[in-house]
Amino acid sequence: MIDSQILQPVVVLMAWTMLMWVWMYATRIPAMTKAGIDAKNLVGSTPSSLDDALPDKVQWKAHNYNHLHEAPTVFYAAALLLAMIGQGNDMNALLAWIYVGLRVIHSLVQATANRVMVRFVLFALSSLVLMAMILHAGFAVFH
Repeated sequence: MIDSQILQPVVVLMAWTMLMWVWMYATRIPAMTKAGIDAKNLVGSTPSSLDDALPDKVQWKAHNYNHLHEAPTVFYAAALLLAMIGQGNDMNALLAWIYVGLRVIHSLVQATANRVMVRFVLFALSSLVLMAMILHAGFAVFH
């Protein structure tokens, strides 16, 4: 087994993603019922078609759930690589925790108030942290 501190924030972000999945459906299913949308009759619709039919505050959770499958996939790859090469402790583990914290805060902002500039700042900061992790991984594998 790989003994690496960086695996803890990886698991936390995976768990957070599933928590957002629960929150998304806990709000979306009642909203669909209230809007008279019968999921059994939906054929070939796109996620954006629900944007027109459901309240924004309901869809914000769905949008965030989708966002948790975008940039965080690069985080997972970087963190797992760092763990595999023995570089997943100390500074890289701290960077991973900072990344996860920023992504959780980003989720909470998007799912509740959805202030675009606040989301942008959080996303930009998390991206800078992710870039640092990638840089560390690059130094380790190319040296």
